[in-house]
Amino acid sequence: MTDALSIMMLTPGIAAMGIVLGLFYKGIDRKLAARMQARIGPPVTQPFRDVRKLMMKENVMPKDAVAWIFNLMPVIALTASLALLLYVPLLGLPPLMEGQGDLILVLYLLLLPSLALVIGGFSSASPYATVGAQREMITMVSYEFPLALSIVAVAWLTSALSPGLPAFSLLAISGTPVWALAGPAGMLGMGLLFIVMLFVATGELGAIPFDAAEAETEICGGLFAEYSGRNLALFYIASAVKMVAIGSLIIALFIPFGISGALGLSGLQATAADAGFYLLKLFLVLFASSTFMRVAFARFRITQVVKVYWGYTTIIAFAGLLLVGVDILLRMVA
Repeated sequence: MTDALSIMMLTPGIAAMGIVLGLFYKGIDRKLAARMQARIGPPVTQPFRDVRKLMMKENVMPKDAVAWIFNLMPVIALTASLALLLYVPLLGLPPLMEGQGDLILVLYLLLLPSLALVIGGFSSASPYATVGAQREMITMVSYEFPLALSIVAVAWLTSALSPGLPAFSLLAISGTPVWALAGPAGMLGMGLLFIVMLFVATGELGAIPFDAAEAETEICGGLFAEYSGRNLALFYIASAVKMVAIGSLIIALFIPFGISGALGLSGLQATAADAGFYLLKLFLVLFASSTFMRVAFARFRITQVVKVYWGYTTIIAFAGLLLVGVDILLRMVA
């Protein structure tokens, strides 16, 4: 466990890294999506330029908005997103803060940025933002169940087949790759749950096709219809940081292994190799859950969002959980 002084000293660096890395991946996402659609697209540094421009603009607030809530929600969204980075392994290194049950805390922290969006939308007194907030709540309720099933399945497999490990500890799970524990049925179940998590990540990030809460062509930006200036910049940065956090969570649960051991490296070379491998895995996870999805699909209607998450994704998650249970039973009987 890292001591309090070290946490205080390292937190600003982790926050800065998360912001820079998130904005950089947002730039890569926009560039790749444009190329896949036969467009030139903006430069990779465009998200940094957008944030700088928004930070220099004035905050405009609707006349009937609840001012203190309207201005507080972007801060809460960014704070919660940055807090997530303290509990997930980054660059192949252990998380700064960890302990038994921290995976449950991560689940709650993932909710806070979306809740901040919803409350901010309602507080703006805008009909467009109100519709967007309602859609965001529906989307949250839809993807939380398959997300919880996936995380419970991974934690169940790890704790059942490695009894000495702390329950629901993200550090323990990432240090004991599920692929090394699972048998054939469990590996198939983990594969299904990995796919579920990629779909959940798309909804968590509010990316196409699950961006019904924004839907610029329908509700004028929805949740963000009345946000501008620094407030909008904070929401944008929070989205970028959450992108890194959810990608890192998927890596920790399903593909936590490094590359230094296979290459026979040690010391600083091993740390650098594992950090580079982490960045590659993060790119592949975000490409599959964000870039590919928004190019391959058009925006879903909110009814379709519910059908995908409560229908197909939940069924796949249950199938994965069932296969994991069968695998655990077979291993225990053997």
